[in-house]
Amino acid sequence: MANNSGNTILAILTGAAIGAGIGILFAPDKGSKTRGKIKEGYKDAQKDLQKKYETLSEEVKTKLSTTKVDLEGSYEDLVSNMSHKTEDVIIFLENKLAELKDKNAKFQR
Repeated sequence: MANNSGNTILAILTGAAIGAGIGILFAPDKGSKTRGKIKEGYKDAQKDLQKKYETLSEEVKTKLSTTKVDLEGSYEDLVSNMSHKTEDVIIFLENKLAELKDKNAKFQR
């Protein structure tokens, strides 16, 4: 995701630079008007980049918060399942211990 954003920003900046260069070469207006147009185009590109950055930032925040909630839920499920499994193992071992105690008591007699 970050790589696509970087490529998009690079493409926009490259396009703006090329457009400004061509605009200067073929400008029918005076230099002051051309500089004003370039400045205006720069401000528009800056606003566009800011909007894209804000949108991307919100998307990333949303995905991270969703992922965090999913991860917390998965962790809680895992702990719960392990707790149940642990209880099963303890019960099994207690039963085996009781059987061994009975066998040992028979041998002691």
